[in-house]
Parts: sequence; structure tokens; C-alpha cells
Amino acid sequence: MITLALEIEPLAAEVRVTDEHLVVDLVDGRSLSVPLAWYPRLLHGSPAERQNWQLLGEGFAIEWLDLDEHIGIEGLLAGRRSGESDQSFERWLAMREC
Repeated sequence: MITLALEIEPLAAEVRVTDEHLVVDLVDGRSLSVPLAWYPRLLHGSPAERQNWQLLGEGFAIEWLDLDEHIGIEGLLAGRRSGESDQSFERWLAMREC
């Protein structure tokens, strides 16, 4: 098993959400871009909900309160997709349609 060992904690400085990607600019100058499909809640969120984000702490994670989505920067660097089960996501989606 390969483990990601980080010498410093990666921190986000800026976030952009397009129709297809989540783009995170890090404080060290790097940018990460991942498919929005990795995070179904973001994918199904409205443009306004996607833009309503905030950084947690000094930027160790991103939170979308409207979508109940939280994404850690370390997980993004490791290539981790949403860990939400299909059943949980389906319940969340059904609640939005009410």
C-alpha cells in the first residue's frame, strides 16, 4: 500500500467551481483541478450553491454549507473522490426535490 506523506499541510487560497471542474489554488502557488463528477453534491448543486463556499481553518478544507459538502485539501492531493455512499446521496437528492 502506498501512503501519501506530506512535509507540510497543503492549504487552499482560492476556489472556483465550473460546470465541469473544481479548481483549487493552493497557497504555495499550485492549482488542483478535479472533475466535478467526483463530488455529486457539487455536481447537482446550483451555480449559486457552488459559489457559496468557505475555507475552514487556514484553508485545510472547503465547506459548502448549502450542499452539506466538505472537502479536505489533503484528500484532493491524494486523488480521493467523495466517500459518500450511493444510498446517502440518493436520500440527499430526494430531500432536495421536495
